[in-house]
Amino acid sequence: MAGADNPRGRCVGGHARSEPRAPQYEAPIQCIGSRVHEVQSQMKQVSIVPVWTIQDAQGQQLPARLIDLLVQVSETGTLQSAARVLGLSYRHAWTLVRQGEALFQAQLMLMERGKGSTLTDLGARIAWADRRIHARLRPVLETLSSELAQELRGALEEAPAALRIHASHGFAIERLLERLAGDGLKIAFSYASSSAAAAALRDGDCDVAGFHIPIGAMEPVALAHYRRWLRGLDLQLVDIAVRRQGLMVRAGNPKELFALADLARPGVRFINRQPGSGTRFLLERLLAAQEVASTAISGFEQGEYTHAAVAAHVASGMADAGFGLEPPARQFKLDFVPIATERYFLLCRADVMATPALQAVLQALRDPAFRQVLAALPGYDPAAAGTVSPLADVYPALASSAPE
Repeated sequence: MAGADNPRGRCVGGHARSEPRAPQYEAPIQCIGSRVHEVQSQMKQVSIVPVWTIQDAQGQQLPARLIDLLVQVSETGTLQSAARVLGLSYRHAWTLVRQGEALFQAQLMLMERGKGSTLTDLGARIAWADRRIHARLRPVLETLSSELAQELRGALEEAPAALRIHASHGFAIERLLERLAGDGLKIAFSYASSSAAAAALRDGDCDVAGFHIPIGAMEPVALAHYRRWLRGLDLQLVDIAVRRQGLMVRAGNPKELFALADLARPGVRFINRQPGSGTRFLLERLLAAQEVASTAISGFEQGEYTHAAVAAHVASGMADAGFGLEPPARQFKLDFVPIATERYFLLCRADVMATPALQAVLQALRDPAFRQVLAALPGYDPAAAGTVSPLADVYPALASSAPE
C-alpha cells in the first residue's frame, strides 16, 4: 500500500527507511522486509533492509518513518534538524509525532523553546530498539543480499562472481568490500565465524577466507584451534590490519570496569558474542588464562551476533559491559578498555593469488588512500595492509611439518 508518508509504498506491518544504513555491494533491487522493488537487466546491487513497526489491538500502526524520526531527534537534538535530515517538512514531522503519541496515549518527545527536543523514556526506547535491530541484522542481511545477487545473476545468465569470500565480520573487511564493489569487482561474500571461514576454505567452498588471530600469549591457543582446518594447506596470507579488542562500557565507566576479572563482580551485567564466534573464543581463553570463571559473569551466556549489536546493547542500558572491537564502541559513544590485540588477514591458495580478482584486492589494500580509510577506524592499524606471506612462514605451527 502507498501513502503520503511513503510514496514508494511499504509492506504491511512495516515502515520504510529513508535510506539503507547497510552498505550495498552486489546486485537496482531493494528488499525492505518482505518486499522486492525493481529488477533491472543490468544487475548492480541488492539491498535488504530490516522493517519493523508497532500496532495496537485494532491494527492501527505507528506512522511510517516515525521511528526514523525518533532516531534522528536523538542524534540531532531538535525536531527541525531531524526533519531536515529525513527530507520532511517540520509540519509533517510534528504530525507524525502527534500520531504516534495518539497511538501510545503517551508522550514520545518533550520540546522546550530554545532547548531543542528530548525524547521521553518511551521515545528513547523505540530509537534504541531500532539501533539494536540494525546492528544485530546488518551482517546477516548483507550476506543474504550477496546470495540473492548470485541467484539473480545466474537467472540473467550474467558472469558469476569473480571471487568468493567467507570472512569473520569486521570493520576493515567491510570497508574493503565497499571499495571492491566501487571498483566494479563482482564478489560473492558471506559473513561467518572464523572457524566456519577456515572450514569453507579447506573444503573449497570459498576462494578467500578472512579471520583473526590474537597477538601474544593467546596466539598458540588460537592456532591450535584452527590447526584442524588449516594445517598443511599451501596458503598465502594477506594482511589487512591489526586491531584491538576490549571492554565496551558506559560513558565515564560508572562501574569502574578495567579488567576481565571485574566482569565477575556482583551487580555487573555483561553481554557476550554468540557461541562459535572468534571474539567469544578469544574471551573464553583470556578468562581461562586469568582463572576467571565464566559462570561468575552475569549474562555470559547471552550472545549477540555482531560487535555493533553488543555496543548497542550496552549503550541502551541493557548491559554494563560487552567485549568487542573499538569502532562500534566509539560509534555508540561508549568508553573502551583495550584488552587484546589481534591480526586480521585473508587466506587463499596460490592459484587464487594469481587471478586478476585477487590482484585487485591487493591493489586496493596497498592504495594509500584506502589505508587512510582503514586508519580512520578506531583501534585499527593498516600499516601492513596488502603484505603477502606464506602462511607457514607467519605461523609455523600450521605448517605440515609442525608436530601434532
